[in-house]
Amino acid sequence: MNMTKKLFGALRPNTLNKAKYPAYTRSIEEQYVQTLLTNTMSNTFYADQHELLSEAEQLHHEMANTNSTFMAKAIVFARNEGFMRLQPLFGLAVLSLYRPDLFAKIFMQVVRIPSDLSDFLTIVSGLGRGEGGRAIKRQVNQFLSGITEYWAIKYNGRGRGYSLGDAIATAHPKPQDLRQQALFRYLRGQEANLDLLPQVQALEQLKLAATESEQIAWITRGKLPYETVTGAIKPLKAVWEALLYQMPTFALLRHLNALQRAGVLDEKSHLDYVVSRLTDQQALRKAKILPFRLATAFRQIEHVELRDALREAVELTFDNLPQLGEQTAIFLDISGSMEGHYLETGAIFALAMYKKTQGNSLFWLFDTDVYDAKPSRKDSILTQAAHIHTRGGTDTGAAVKKLIQERRKVDQIIMITDEQQNSGSPFYEQLKRYRSQVNRDVKAFIIDIAPYRHVMVPDQDPQTFYIYGWSDTVLSYIAQTIQEYSKMTEQIAALNLD
Repeated sequence: MNMTKKLFGALRPNTLNKAKYPAYTRSIEEQYVQTLLTNTMSNTFYADQHELLSEAEQLHHEMANTNSTFMAKAIVFARNEGFMRLQPLFGLAVLSLYRPDLFAKIFMQVVRIPSDLSDFLTIVSGLGRGEGGRAIKRQVNQFLSGITEYWAIKYNGRGRGYSLGDAIATAHPKPQDLRQQALFRYLRGQEANLDLLPQVQALEQLKLAATESEQIAWITRGKLPYETVTGAIKPLKAVWEALLYQMPTFALLRHLNALQRAGVLDEKSHLDYVVSRLTDQQALRKAKILPFRLATAFRQIEHVELRDALREAVELTFDNLPQLGEQTAIFLDISGSMEGHYLETGAIFALAMYKKTQGNSLFWLFDTDVYDAKPSRKDSILTQAAHIHTRGGTDTGAAVKKLIQERRKVDQIIMITDEQQNSGSPFYEQLKRYRSQVNRDVKAFIIDIAPYRHVMVPDQDPQTFYIYGWSDTVLSYIAQTIQEYSKMTEQIAALNLD
């Protein structure tokens, strides 16, 4: 039998997607990476959070049984490269049941900050495992040995489910000195010698301060982080001004409205500082701010200069992305199921890619029809993304069909979609037609930004690459893959956990 026919001749859809349209099931590794990088377990168009939680739990267990080493690598990748938290923590809790050795190896790479620990212990308890057993307690002990005053006041965690005090009560870590003993006692709500803990002392004095000048004095003396201050008192303008210059970039982004309402940004020096921070490329990269966070702030802010700064911030986020090549077709799904973050994120990605092709690529929108987005290389990504709206059903084959009709030769097709086709011609059928009639070597990149496990191209197609997630790293992955032709799962499998 001809090898091509053997590989591709019998490929038929073997399942249905959420819209009850024929689809394919890819490898469990692909499904797992998709879940880790896209499933925030918030409601989507086709599934509520309870269904997504149930599906995720089932997949974590399947993965642990099937390929626990890949599972560990994927969890680390999702937490540190994909900037995801909840699903990697969920996976870590399940992995501890099957492979305590791998669990121990990656714990500190996944549980990075006290809120991670709090959520992890809450998940363990929610899985009916109580305090988790010895393997978990050993890792919790190791984490708690590194707790600082700063972490104690910033992430004390009361109200999250598991506070740091609860974690200490669970794991019973032994304090290394009198200062740590005082810190553990404070976190447990017990009497402690605060003279050994100057930041904690400053926080407790802040709660008692009678005047704004006293509040500012304790904030300055204790170098108190903004989360601690806003949790302890209701800040007025002078306090916000004191907090402004010590806020991390992400915190600054989240509190733009609060700063504006308090009148802080009425003063030019403060406004100039905020603009300089939002347009500092190194600070943006260090903060690892997901592009859709910038889009959300842009949508919520009316201040003209801040909106300009956010436009520039998005451009800077993608500035280091390698060029993608000019013979590229970019297709963005604008069907109704893409409403909200999916479209907002997808539009930003698509426009960033368009600019990285020097504006010489195709950029088409599709629902059941196809529309030229008429993008501009000079207008900002955020401004153009804000003008793209959802409508209609989903025909994933429509854009490729149009390529065939117009005999447009491209080297790569990049589609951003939730893959929930409900009408028209299947993408894979049209892709095979395109390869047979226009360019047999065309490569397809599917950026799937939804957690649904059913897809529109089978595993056996060696020229189609799936990319999952929300961060700007997915675009770098495309640029690398165009040169190296390596699947995302292969890149993850090659990671070294040490």
